[in-house]
Amino acid sequence: MPWRRDQRPGRSQVVGAGLAAAWLGAVTVADALVPGDPVVLTPLLVIAPLIACAVLPATVTAGFAVVAVVLAAVAGVWDGSWGDPQQVVRVLDVALVSGVAVAVAAVRVRREQHLARVEVIAEVAQRAVLPTFPKEAGCVAIGVRYVSAAKDAVVGGDLYDYFHSAARTRFLVGDVRGKGIAAVEQAARVIRAFRQSAAQPLAMSAVAADMGAYLAPFFDDEEFVTALLVDATDPGEVLLTSCGHPPPLLVSGGRGELLYAPVGLPLGLGGPYEEVTVRWRAGDRLLMYTDGLSEARDARGEFFPVEEAGPILTAGSVEEALEALLRAVRAHVPRGDLGDDLAVILLENLGLVEEVEAAPAGGPSQT
Repeated sequence: MPWRRDQRPGRSQVVGAGLAAAWLGAVTVADALVPGDPVVLTPLLVIAPLIACAVLPATVTAGFAVVAVVLAAVAGVWDGSWGDPQQVVRVLDVALVSGVAVAVAAVRVRREQHLARVEVIAEVAQRAVLPTFPKEAGCVAIGVRYVSAAKDAVVGGDLYDYFHSAARTRFLVGDVRGKGIAAVEQAARVIRAFRQSAAQPLAMSAVAADMGAYLAPFFDDEEFVTALLVDATDPGEVLLTSCGHPPPLLVSGGRGELLYAPVGLPLGLGGPYEEVTVRWRAGDRLLMYTDGLSEARDARGEFFPVEEAGPILTAGSVEEALEALLRAVRAHVPRGDLGDDLAVILLENLGLVEEVEAAPAGGPSQT
């Protein structure tokens, strides 16, 4: 029963093939040793194709089915029932159930392939709507990462964005309820709403309210998005507004502190929202993240200790610190497989930044 070249059996498939083969061998030996009257074990051969259809392709399952039918027929020789009507019925039973197992395997593989295509499309679409961040904006250095969940998890609606102008520097991290293409579509709307509102001379609480009003008509009764909005324009303070989102982590002096700002309702469920001012100094860092970080569990069910990540986030540049954080998260969860998508933004306060506008090298002046 050779594998096709484009099929790469995973661990579950290898185990399934081994169990099916072992079952065929065990039943055949037992059937040969046990007297045929009154005990007949031939019908048990059909369990091997049923094991195979749960994890193996239809072609491999068909191979086990053929072997099971042949063994069921040959068993009539050693149990003395060759040609008997009951023996013929037993062979037909094994053949019919084995055929059903092959059909089940074919349907299962087709559905798995369809789901895999949908997940790939969703992940590509999700990455397409997420922006590329500059290394610096205003008075902050920026590091950002997006990590997909384990291969068997459906793509979610994690998102991030930023807005920077001469007047303001603002950031967003959020998580749309739901999975798949629908969540990616809503994530794109959230980013659009942020870009429209963040450019306005509004307080962050007003930005959240404006975003919520824009998004509400697009959400049904069970849709919403948690979000954290941060204004890092001033090098002496950051302004926070939480819309049902996990609290950010302020790292100062190597220690981390979760900033539990008043939590408003997720966007799409209505306000009001509050803005909180937090002092920070040059060199301080602020971690914004989705619940793929805070809800990462180890084998005992313990959550990843975000508040204890301060020492990790102070070493090296913001990019190096994020890489160290992701290594720590993967080490925390079993087999390094995240159960949910993860989006993180790490900001570092660079202090006062002098902006020098260079004069045009040539050409007529514009008025």
